[in-house]
Amino acid sequence: MSGTTTAAALRRRAAGAGANRWVVLVVLCVSLLLVAVDATVLHVAVPAVTEDLKPGAVELLWIVDAYPLVCASLLILFGTLGDRVGRRRVLLLGYTLFGVASAMAAFADNAHLLIVARALLGVGGAMIMPATLSILRQVFPDRRERALAIGVWSAVAAVGAAVGPLLGGFLLEHFWWGSVFLVNIPLMLVSLPVGRILLPESKGDGDGPWDVVGALTAAAGLFAVVLGVKRLGAGDLGAATLVPPAAGAALLVLFVRRQRRREHPLLDLRMFSRPAFSTSVGCIVLAMLALVGLELIAAQYLQLVLGLSPLETGLRLVPLTFAAMAAGLAGARMLRRFGPRRMVSLGFCLTAGAVVLLTAMGSEDNAPLLLGGFVLLGFGLETTLFGAYESMLSEAPQDQAGGAAAVGETSYQLGAGIGIALLGSVMNAAYAPGLSQVPGVPDRASAAAAHSLGEAYEVAARLGGPAGEALRLAARHSFVHGLHVTLLVSAGLLLAGAAMALRLPRLMHCDPEEEAPSGDAPVRMPAQRESRGSGVTV
Repeated sequence: MSGTTTAAALRRRAAGAGANRWVVLVVLCVSLLLVAVDATVLHVAVPAVTEDLKPGAVELLWIVDAYPLVCASLLILFGTLGDRVGRRRVLLLGYTLFGVASAMAAFADNAHLLIVARALLGVGGAMIMPATLSILRQVFPDRRERALAIGVWSAVAAVGAAVGPLLGGFLLEHFWWGSVFLVNIPLMLVSLPVGRILLPESKGDGDGPWDVVGALTAAAGLFAVVLGVKRLGAGDLGAATLVPPAAGAALLVLFVRRQRRREHPLLDLRMFSRPAFSTSVGCIVLAMLALVGLELIAAQYLQLVLGLSPLETGLRLVPLTFAAMAAGLAGARMLRRFGPRRMVSLGFCLTAGAVVLLTAMGSEDNAPLLLGGFVLLGFGLETTLFGAYESMLSEAPQDQAGGAAAVGETSYQLGAGIGIALLGSVMNAAYAPGLSQVPGVPDRASAAAAHSLGEAYEVAARLGGPAGEALRLAARHSFVHGLHVTLLVSAGLLLAGAAMALRLPRLMHCDPEEEAPSGDAPVRMPAQRESRGSGVTV
């Protein structure tokens, strides 16, 4: 059979095997929506949980952080396990665990049980997240269609992150705090049988044993690094904060050395030698680093400076989410027209422009300015993340799809954590000096007020009189000044990302790729060939 005939046959078989691929996409998006909502839904329930279970300060910290810490540290473990034993199998196990853990969390009667349940939710999330992307990689072998699917996938992620606090607020107004977890169970009861029937099974070549020691080393290293980054973000600079990331970094170095020596590595590190793959990962880290810290600071600005309620704050951020959805849905067309290099660079530049625009925010509400800035921010950021995720996934070998998806999700989590720590430190450094010499305010009160704007308001209320009002005004002005400095630093990071994106391929190459999976048959990687545009093996 000639090469042309073979390619045509592969194309026909792929099309037939993928007849239900859009239904598969819907199932995967429901999975993603569930995990994305659960990552943020607890935030509004923390006061109710505190009142009911009365956890200590450390326990409350672990109730909030157990989910993201465990999820981030186990993404590579379960992503690579799915490549070996089957991605659908890992996804369905994740569904089951997520449902059981949700029931445990909803009916937890003490803080320790809730912490355990949140950790199990993190395990389930780590099974679900990379599996959705890697299965998507299998059922959409054509890059044009895959780009559209990733756009829908990323738009759903944006919706989930925004819906979480709004859904949590609605449930708390009508039910007890456990309802924010209980809502997961009906979705899981539907997703399990539907996923078993509709989702195709796929896995990598399966050569050699799965590296259990390597997987556990990577998980422990990532857990320690993320824990240290989160503590740095909280402003803790003690030994308990600095030791975990140092130990985690050492474990990750051991993991890399082990993978390079093994004949059948857990994660093929040669992927990082491909400019498009490594650059995409770096762009994801930079984009999240710049954004997440800004979102946190913006929420404080809206509530503490402008005096908006939590619900009003959430509604002000809704345009950002809709803009991100629009960018995700238009992403496939933009990628075909502009190519990965220009698309990701353009996204970074748009986001940097939005950030600079927002430096015009002051102590008074300017709704049109905020609307324009948030819309531009959401569209630019999603454009960046879409192009980076699509390039990363397309550059990864098909038998390493789970590992590649896990690397992308881990980069997302690390970027978010580092962003909170870095931009939070910049904000504090710019905010505190403005409160050092407020007329009529004692030094001890000024030192306490320098910790945060919320604490400054509490100190001002205790002082009362002209001194309290002077401290309150000084704190507001200092916070706005700190916000402007933080925005400019973030803009610099985004422009660095735009420069980094110039290493991406100029064009989107859409040559026929692997055969789509059929039924439960494992997907095998065909002979490798050269990609003309990027100069790397695909």
